[in-house]
Amino acid sequence: MDFSLFLEISAGADAACTRRSVEEADLAGRLASIDGVTLALAYTPEHARDPFLAAEPAPALVLQIYFGRLRELEAAAGRDGPLGALVETLAAACGGRAVSWETVVTRRYGVPQPRSSDAVGPWCTYLVRYEGPADDANAWLDHYLAHHPPLMCQLPGLRELEICSPLDAVAFLPGHRRRQLQRNKVAFDSPQALDAALRSPVREQMRRDFTTFPAYTGAVSHHAMQTWRLVAPAG
Repeated sequence: MDFSLFLEISAGADAACTRRSVEEADLAGRLASIDGVTLALAYTPEHARDPFLAAEPAPALVLQIYFGRLRELEAAAGRDGPLGALVETLAAACGGRAVSWETVVTRRYGVPQPRSSDAVGPWCTYLVRYEGPADDANAWLDHYLAHHPPLMCQLPGLRELEICSPLDAVAFLPGHRRRQLQRNKVAFDSPQALDAALRSPVREQMRRDFTTFPAYTGAVSHHAMQTWRLVAPAG
């Protein structure tokens, strides 16, 4: 189990926020210099078709920054921590778009055919957010964790599965702080592999299970995102 910080740059019609802009801002180098960062991934919009859902605008850019210890995340995101300046640089690199962020507990699940730890990208990730709230958040998360991951692990071509629960970490960063009911992601080698998984019978089983979730409100978003690694895992 890890602790993660999600940073999101809002969607826009132009291409101001790209992989090139991330590289020019030296985000990889700056993240690698922050104490406690064990892994960092970047996501930009990709194309895939979910037969159960209409297409929706994706964030222009998402960063997921992993920490092994909560105190390291809180130090990096504190009043004088290095992440504040990084967020400002990120927003400027993306044309001044709005920034939102969230701290989470990240559960990683074993999958039958995981991606090699040496892979640097790009690959394709399906990022999902349940906005909530639920009538009983604890019961909702308990039900989800008990029933949905076993189905998700059967998706053909799956390389990675994470489920992220909200974490009230002490953090002072520019932009809007979010608190989702849950985030999760499944990763595949390519958009074509994600498309195949979304058309599979397993996806149909997941949709049936979705109808059994305890009561909740709020939007649920699904975004196909090209993914690459900014900071490699330690060791």
